Amino acid sequence: MKEEPSAPEELVLIRIVQGQMEAQIIKGRLESEGIPVVLKYEAVGAIFGLTINGLGEVRVMVPAQVAEAARSALTEVQDEEA
Repeated sequence: MKEEPSAPEELVLIRIVQGQMEAQIIKGRLESEGIPVVLKYEAVGAIFGLTINGLGEVRVMVPAQVAEAARSALTEVQDEEA
């Protein structure tokens, strides 16, 4: 019997940041908690390092079922830094 392919996981936006560096730090933090992360961004901003008019904008996305855990993990980091 052929197995049906699973539906792609619904991704939700948990944060928008400016620049790849901050996005990669957030991604590393969440992945260390076992939370998968997808970064969505315009290629032009990444290639040329532009951060104007939304070109440096990076959307941090996670599967819907772990979105609350991801937000909580990021809130903990903010609290530690304060």
